Amino acid sequence: MVDWDEMVLVGRVARPHGLRGQVIVNPETDFVEERFRVGATLWTRSPDGDEALTVTASRVQNGRPVLAFAGFSSIEDVERLAGLDLRVPETELQPLGEGSYYHHQLVGCVVDTIAGEHVGHVIGVGGGASGSVLEVEGQQGQVLIPLATEICIEIDVTAKRIRIDPPEGLLDVNT
Repeated sequence: MVDWDEMVLVGRVARPHGLRGQVIVNPETDFVEERFRVGATLWTRSPDGDEALTVTASRVQNGRPVLAFAGFSSIEDVERLAGLDLRVPETELQPLGEGSYYHHQLVGCVVDTIAGEHVGHVIGVGGGASGSVLEVEGQQGQVLIPLATEICIEIDVTAKRIRIDPPEGLLDVNT
């Protein structure tokens, strides 16, 4: 049995699709085709407990996976999956290149400036096409720090530490 809290979110079941037991998934991964391939095992948790789901059919429609699982053959079978998280053990994640990180690796990191000033800790990672930002909670409230190499000088996900060299005024946004 895999520990739920040690697994990583890769998607959420949005809703049933069609009448033959398929679901539409809102992906939380950049590796949609690999993560939701036929034969993949995804874990979910419901009031009935943890459950391993094996993908038996997979296709991408409008950027979202449409999946079928072993043992689910009707809309009635999959209705209970709507809204549930889909997770995988962290050991199944694809290795990333140097200087790239999964969001869950950054959450919880302590953020300090290169001058030694404590900023806070990462509570989330947001952003979009313009780039990722660290959502940092500290004594001054929440501050958004661009995840840029010029600002985030040192990232050590093993030690859960990030050292930043913030531009003038970045940390004063909430004051």
